[in-house]
Amino acid sequence: MQISSADLRKRAHQAMVDFGFHPDFPPEIAAELAAQKPPATSDDSKNIKDMRGLIWSSIDNDNSRDLDQVEYAEQLANGSIRLMVGIADVDCNVKAGSATDKHAAS
Repeated sequence: MQISSADLRKRAHQAMVDFGFHPDFPPEIAAELAAQKPPATSDDSKNIKDMRGLIWSSIDNDNSRDLDQVEYAEQLANGSIRLMVGIADVDCNVKAGSATDKHAAS
């Protein structure tokens, strides 16, 4: 049985709520994001890929309140597995005391 990505997203959302997280963002965060300037570009910017559409899972400890490490695994056509690991650099964009920072602290 294969589970759809929409179902996985719904289950992940409910798991976050069940464990005391607040996965839904208030309007103040949307306003802060809209006001942010895009990151400076460099010669390496052409190699940056938007991978937000992938279904990442947290690899932080189950008692962690600082979820800043994720992984994604996929099976390639040749049968091997590609594992990608993401580590957040939050303080480069989120200022201490901002609505985003306060929401993350909750």
